[in-house]
Amino acid sequence: MSIETILSILDNLEKLHKSLLRIANDKTALIKSGDIMGIDQLLKDEQAHIAAIVQVDRDRQKAVAAYMAGQGRPVPQNPSIAELIEVAPEPDQTRLLEAKDRLLHAIHELKWQNDLNQKLTYQSLQFVNLSLDMVRPRPESATYSKTEINGKKEMKDIPSFDSQA
Repeated sequence: MSIETILSILDNLEKLHKSLLRIANDKTALIKSGDIMGIDQLLKDEQAHIAAIVQVDRDRQKAVAAYMAGQGRPVPQNPSIAELIEVAPEPDQTRLLEAKDRLLHAIHELKWQNDLNQKLTYQSLQFVNLSLDMVRPRPESATYSKTEINGKKEMKDIPSFDSQA
């Protein structure tokens, strides 16, 4: 396996993460507008992207393992790009570092956007719960109130009995 193949896989991973970031940005707008159907569709698209990312990452691991084995190096169980950079020749190290940094930048942006979406969703749920609490009637207390316990209930609240009726 060549470094070019691994760089191509890393570029593919970066593109998939950036595409997932665009979906996350679209999701933010839909959360703000309250478009549940749109969010549902984006969640399906998001799942497809995640499945593709998992598959491409498996390909990356296989490519790194094949490269390391081809170099006569021991192959870790889950080979990483950092481990590949350590064993790669100098000109390839620079290219691999740049590709790794671009991918990490895309991942960090995606994480930030997903955190924002999570906070917006939580706030939306809080608003819905508050609205429901305002609309729902409050059940009357099944216990005595403090004034009833102390015997200071106002006279207008106590029904009177008209004995001359």
